[in-house]
Amino acid sequence: MIVPNERMASEAVARHYNELDEFYREVWGEHVHHGLWRSGRETPDQAVEQLVHFVAELAEIQPGSRVCDVGCANGETSRLLTSEYHARVTGLTVSESQFQYACEQSTGSDNPAFLLRPWEDNDFEADSFDAVVSIECVSHVPDKSEFYRQIHRVLRTGGRAVVIAWLANPDAGRWSTRHLLEPICREGWLSGLATADEYRSMIANAGLTLESHEDVSRAVRRTWWIWARRLLWKLATRAKYVKAVLDRDKSNRVFAITLFQIIAAYHTDALQFGVFRIHKPDADAPRPVQIERVTAEPTLEQCCP
Repeated sequence: MIVPNERMASEAVARHYNELDEFYREVWGEHVHHGLWRSGRETPDQAVEQLVHFVAELAEIQPGSRVCDVGCANGETSRLLTSEYHARVTGLTVSESQFQYACEQSTGSDNPAFLLRPWEDNDFEADSFDAVVSIECVSHVPDKSEFYRQIHRVLRTGGRAVVIAWLANPDAGRWSTRHLLEPICREGWLSGLATADEYRSMIANAGLTLESHEDVSRAVRRTWWIWARRLLWKLATRAKYVKAVLDRDKSNRVFAITLFQIIAAYHTDALQFGVFRIHKPDADAPRPVQIERVTAEPTLEQCCP
């Protein structure tokens, strides 16, 4: 696992998103996560929602399902699962800014519900949820083994979890690790970039069964080209963006540069984007055969920004 020199506590992750929350929403959109391009013809908004639908299908979310959205950000995924799947959703975030925004968008409704707390200290009763979903959160969590142990605790027997994670390619060379993955980890406030095999071990040790792992890196990396173009346009047209980048008091201003390292890491396969479908089995149930899938790369015409 690639880890930064300094330990990334939940408080540091919260500061990162508190400081950049407005910029994320303006540049990235309401869904603060990757888009998923299946045909290559999707709009950015369609692609980000397509990723949520992909997760919901894998988690087998049905009307009335009790769902926990771990690392819910601004709450857009939670709202989509509520409005389109009619699930009962509880979202967790450590960012005060994201929490406030999520609550404001859901005024007058208790579904979805939002909580300001780290997943490791969730205080939920055991067997509380039919499904747990987590999109790009686990890389921020300091104790990743505890992340999966909590999934096992709060998930009912027979329930499913879908975890999407940024991954380090175990075959990434020394140069890619030092100049791409380590800066991404440090400037993105990631507590660590684990490999797929390391997550497999954590999932098994937590008493969970990994049903499938899919590498969708090539179907999501277009997100960063779009984000880079939007950011460059904002820098050219909005003074507050230039001011933020030049402000030495803003600890997260260097992240604007890191996004180009993320693009390079994806296109050299040093950085991967994995989707893990997890099942909480009966104690005496046989383990299902794990399925390993790699999403086919879209055509050059589809991929080019």
